Amino acid sequence: MKGPKIRPVWIYAGLAFMIIIANIMVMGGGKKELTEQELFQKIYAGDVKEIHIIKNKEFAYITLNKAAAEQEQNKKDSPKVTYGNTQDYHFKFTFGSIENFENKLEQANQVLEEENKPLVSKTYGNEVSIFDNIGWLLPIVILVVIWVFLFRRMGSGGAGPGSQIFNIGKSKATLFDQGSKVNITFADVAGLDEAKEEVMEIVDFLKHPKKYTALGGKIPKGVLLVGEPGTGKTLMAKAVAGEAEVPFFTISGSDFVEMFVGVGASRVRDLFKQAREKAPCIIFIDEIDAIGRARGRNNIQGSNDERENTLNQLLVEMDGFATDKAVIIMAATNRPDVLDSALLRPGRFDRQIGIDKPDLKGRKAIFEVHLKNIKISPEVTAEQLAEMTSGFAGADIANICNEAALVAARRNKTSVDIDDFNHALDRVIGGLEKKNKIIAKEEKEIIAYHEAGHAICGWYLEHASPLVKVTIVPRGIGTLGYAQYLPKEEYITRKEQLLDRMCMTFGGRAAEQNIFGKISTGAQNDLDQITKMGYSMISYFGMNDEVGQVSFYGLMNGQWQKPYSDTTASMIDAEVRKLADQQYQRAQDLLKERSKELEILAQALLEKEVLLKADVEALIGPRPFKEVTLEETDADTASETTEETESSI
Repeated sequence: MKGPKIRPVWIYAGLAFMIIIANIMVMGGGKKELTEQELFQKIYAGDVKEIHIIKNKEFAYITLNKAAAEQEQNKKDSPKVTYGNTQDYHFKFTFGSIENFENKLEQANQVLEEENKPLVSKTYGNEVSIFDNIGWLLPIVILVVIWVFLFRRMGSGGAGPGSQIFNIGKSKATLFDQGSKVNITFADVAGLDEAKEEVMEIVDFLKHPKKYTALGGKIPKGVLLVGEPGTGKTLMAKAVAGEAEVPFFTISGSDFVEMFVGVGASRVRDLFKQAREKAPCIIFIDEIDAIGRARGRNNIQGSNDERENTLNQLLVEMDGFATDKAVIIMAATNRPDVLDSALLRPGRFDRQIGIDKPDLKGRKAIFEVHLKNIKISPEVTAEQLAEMTSGFAGADIANICNEAALVAARRNKTSVDIDDFNHALDRVIGGLEKKNKIIAKEEKEIIAYHEAGHAICGWYLEHASPLVKVTIVPRGIGTLGYAQYLPKEEYITRKEQLLDRMCMTFGGRAAEQNIFGKISTGAQNDLDQITKMGYSMISYFGMNDEVGQVSFYGLMNGQWQKPYSDTTASMIDAEVRKLADQQYQRAQDLLKERSKELEILAQALLEKEVLLKADVEALIGPRPFKEVTLEETDADTASETTEETESSI
C-alpha cells in the first residue's frame, strides 16, 4: 500500500513553521506582558527581583523574587521561562523610551530604599532573533517562490509537459496509444454513413498501407471535418482513435496560442516531432479555426501576429521538406469560410468531409443508439421520434433523450413514454415552462389571437410547413407562446415557398391588427425573421425584378463596405419594405377570410393553452393541401427546424 505522496510544498511549509516557532521561543512569545501600572505595583510591593533590559528591542524581562514567584496568581499568570542560556524571567514589559523607564525605575528604587525593601537590580543586553539574521533574505525568498509558482503553471494552469517554464514550447497534445485506449468505435457513430465511409478509409490506409501504395497511390496527408456545431465531428475523431490501432494525438487549436512570442510555432514543431517518432500515427486538431484563420485580415501595422506565425509553421510541417513520414492530420471546424486558402489546398488537407445534420434515416439511427441506455415504453419508437425532430443535430437528439429520461424520473415513472419526449422537445425548443408567471387576461387574449394567426396562415398556405403544435404557455426568457412547424426536408427553396413562409410569419401581427385594431411588441422576433428573409431574397438569391439577377453574398463576406452603390442600397431597402408590406396585407386578407376559424382556434387556446395538430384538425377541419410525408421524400439532408417564438410584450 502506497503512502501519501510527499510534495515539496509540504516540506517548505514545515520548515517555515519550525522557524517561526523557534523565533517565538527565543523572543519569549506567549508570556504575559505587564502594563506599566501592573509592573510598578509589583515593584513597590517588593515582588520584583531583577529587570533585564533588552536595549535593541525596547522591552524588558521581569524576574520575581522567590516569595512572589510562589504566589498562586503569579504561577497561574506566568511560569518561569528561560531566555538566553541561563537566565529566567516571569513577565515581559515593553517601554516606549528607555531613558524615561530608567528614571521611573530609579525613583522606585529610592522609595524601596526608604521603606527598607530589596532594591530592583538592572541588567542590560541585546537580543538577536533568527529573523534578524536572515530578514534581508526573506523578500528574495518570497519573490523566488512566486516566480517558480507562476512559471510552473504557465500555459495550462496545471501539470503536464507544457506547464513547466523550460517546457513552455513543448506540445500539450494528449496521446492515445496502447496504454490509453479509446473505447468509442464506428459502431457508436450513427447517422453519418457517407462521412463514416470516408473516415474508415483513412483508418484502412494506416492498417494496410501496401494495399494502396502498391498501385502508386499516396496516403492522404490531411482530413478536414466540416459541419455545424453538434453534428458529430469530435465523435467521429474519437471513433478514429478507437479504431485506428495507431498512436493518436489530440489537441485543441487554442492550445497553440500563448502570450509569449514564438511559443505556438514551437509547439507545432514539437508536436510533429513526436508524431514522426511514432509514425504511422494521426494528429487531431479540434477547432482548427483558432489558428487557421486567413492571414492578413485585421492586422495592425508593425505588429507581430503570433497566430500567423503558428499557422505558417503548421503549413510547413504539413507539406514541407520533412514530410515523408506516415503522419495523417485530422482537423475539425464549423467555420471553413475563415480558414486560410493555403491550409485547404491539396497536399495539406486533401480531403474535406462534410458532416451535415442527419436526415430522417440518420436521425432514426441516432435515436436507436441513445435509446439503448434508456428504459422506454413499448409505444416509443425511433421512427416516431425521428419524424418529430426534423433539422435536429446529433447533440440535440442526445440532449432530448437525456431530458426525456429526467422528466420521467421527476414524475416517478418506471419508463420513458412519448409524453416525456414531448415535454423534452418543448423544453429544448421553447425553454423552461414558467408555471408561476402571471399574465393578465387582456394580454393572454392578445397572445392567443397572435399564435392562432400564425397557425391559421400556416394551415391555409400551400407551401407553409405543416403545423405540429401551437401553445400560449410562457417558456424560456421572454417567450409567451410559439407555434412549432415540421419543415420538409429539401435541397432548394422556391420563391413561392419563401413568400408563403413570410406571410405565415406575419400572421401573428396581422391577427392583432384585425381583431384589436392595435399592434404590440410581441411580433419582434417575427419581424426579425421577415427582415432577414426579405434581404436574403433580394440581395442574395436574386428574386426581385427591380434589383435584378444579382447576388452580393460572396462579395460582402469579410468586407466592411457594401459592394454596391448607395442607389442600389436604397433600391434594395425599398424593395424589402414593398415585399414585406405585400405579405402583411396578404396575411390580413387571409385572416379576414378565415375569421371564423381564427376565432375558434383562439378561444380553444385560451381554454386549453396547448393545441396539437390533431386538435386543430378537429376544430377547423383538415388542411386543404396534400402533405408529403417524410418517408416520401428522397432528400439526404435536413433543413433547419422552423418555429415561431414570440418575444415578451
